[in-house]
Amino acid sequence: MEYLQATIDWIANFLLGLSGDMSLLIYILIFMAIFLLVIAISVLASGNGAVERRLAGESAVVNTGELARLRRKDREGPWVQLLSAIEKRLAPSDDKKKSTLQQKMIHAGYYSPNAVRYYYGLRVLCAFGLPLGFLLYLSFVPNQMPIEKTLYFTSMICAFGLILPGAWLNRQIASRHLAVQESFPDALDMLVVCVESGLGLDAAFNRVGMQITPAHPTLGQQFGIVALELRAGKSREESLRGFADRIGLPEIQSFVTLLIQSDQLGTSIAQTLRVHADEMRASRMLRAEEKAQRLPVLLSIPLVLGILPAMMAVALLPAIIRVVRDLYPALGAG
Repeated sequence: MEYLQATIDWIANFLLGLSGDMSLLIYILIFMAIFLLVIAISVLASGNGAVERRLAGESAVVNTGELARLRRKDREGPWVQLLSAIEKRLAPSDDKKKSTLQQKMIHAGYYSPNAVRYYYGLRVLCAFGLPLGFLLYLSFVPNQMPIEKTLYFTSMICAFGLILPGAWLNRQIASRHLAVQESFPDALDMLVVCVESGLGLDAAFNRVGMQITPAHPTLGQQFGIVALELRAGKSREESLRGFADRIGLPEIQSFVTLLIQSDQLGTSIAQTLRVHADEMRASRMLRAEEKAQRLPVLLSIPLVLGILPAMMAVALLPAIIRVVRDLYPALGAG
């Protein structure tokens, strides 16, 4: 009872604090009402077809895919249904764009079938939650902001909330790609050692995946997935192509193509891996040299903006002081 009374007192004090600026309270209430209305309309619109069919008692034959979809929807919880409704309203209608987003989620390391739904749900949450949090924060600030600035900053935060999940997804993809690029030559060297020692390619993937996981978890996880697929009976070509699709790097694509061609033509896989490992090490060295060559250009920016003005001031300040000391009295006397 004490906690309930304390909660009621806090809500009352909060509303009393907002009563000093009724315009802000009205904007907050309008925002919450619109947000809840959009969610309710989305949920109701997503369930209208199934409800109408059940109420009307249609006796028409429903195809197997539609029936399976309805049964799966009945088993889903309200949260998944809400995300599905949001996905239907916000997802692009073009199948190519949908598959591109799904591929980006896989490249970022999210393999769940509902990853796209969660992505759009996160976009809606950021677009509505961040402005609402900003308005709630303004309610605790003593000096209230004008209504025009409040609306301006709220709209800017809403736009930022829409952009934030996409930027975060691209950063995740870039981070995983960089980790794979840095660790792939070492993994190739270990594959060469395993294959030349007598292990088959399937067992080599399993062994290398276990060995490099502590140092390079991203690539080790992918090698482990390939080993599990091969053990489950999937063909080597399909497993390798899936490995390349999950990462999405040109280096991995060329490596997979080389392995598939070597397997089909019957050439030595050990020799193929050795040559490709040498190329990958040379490519990594070239990337490091490229970054080193960019350093002088990047260092010139802080040099010009920060160090050069200070050096010019130190060099010219004595001359400026001497000129002022000698000429100013002469000009004043004249």
